[in-house]
Amino acid sequence: MFTAEDFAAAQMAVSAAMQPTLANPWPLLREAAGCEVWVKHENHTPTGAFKVRGGLNYLAPLMEAEERPAGLISATRGNHGQSIPFAAARYGVPVTIVVPHGNSVEKNAAMRALGAELIEYGESFDEAKAHAVRLSEERGLHMVPAYHPWLVAGVATYARELFEAVENLDAVYAPIGMGSGVSGLIAMRDLLGLKTEVIGVVAEGADAYLKSFEAGRPVSAAACTFADGMAVGEPHLQAVEYINHGVARVVPVSDDEIAEAIRLYYAATHNVAEGAGGAALAALLKPEERERMRGRRCAVILSGGNIDAEKFVRVLQGETPQP
Repeated sequence: MFTAEDFAAAQMAVSAAMQPTLANPWPLLREAAGCEVWVKHENHTPTGAFKVRGGLNYLAPLMEAEERPAGLISATRGNHGQSIPFAAARYGVPVTIVVPHGNSVEKNAAMRALGAELIEYGESFDEAKAHAVRLSEERGLHMVPAYHPWLVAGVATYARELFEAVENLDAVYAPIGMGSGVSGLIAMRDLLGLKTEVIGVVAEGADAYLKSFEAGRPVSAAACTFADGMAVGEPHLQAVEYINHGVARVVPVSDDEIAEAIRLYYAATHNVAEGAGGAALAALLKPEERERMRGRRCAVILSGGNIDAEKFVRVLQGETPQP
């Protein structure tokens, strides 16, 4: 996916704008899971999610090109859409973000606050993405993809921080949206020559990457989950190939299991997790995964904490939000 030299450049781009995030072992999570549990707190980045790392690294070489783009455009459900204007503000480049109707109110507000022009279109990420591609051609804007080696190298900085902070990890669980986060883990594990298992996690209602893992090729599926960061129906070919090569398995979790993990995060660590942020812990807590990992050293990626207040209140009340 990238070389050691590529990663060194990514590390410089990311570290210039943010500090490393912590990896903490939490005793109450150990009790719940029956194994040592380290949480990589990507909910503590400047945008509240790991995606900011990818945006910072994607923009760095793009802005160094001889012909700097006049503007950028991308499609998102929220965290990728915050990363691009956050990074672009360092260069004074305008950003347009396309989101589907019904997107997170608070993520939309955050993107606008970061300076993005926000356009609502379609009923899904894939419809929003198609509209963003059309607008990029009409307006002459650079289309920032949701998956790209520069994005993966950027988000791999969290994997390097984790592997340096916690030695001899047996396994790491990570949510799969479009795939950059889990790809960064795979790439860094391989670059460091580690034997750590990487386990991908999908929502049962958005299991395209599970179906693609089982089929050995990209397979589209429905995308119906309140965990909007994982609500992807059309998997990316390169992501499928890389994930299928590098993960030990892909674990599906229900929305009820995700909601329960969010509640446990708050009770055990007093951290807020969004849907995708709770998914890795939800997978580790499944009975079959608990049995596999009993007495071992594991990490879970709390990929983001950007959940709307209304949804979070309902989760804490014991409910599961509707998609």
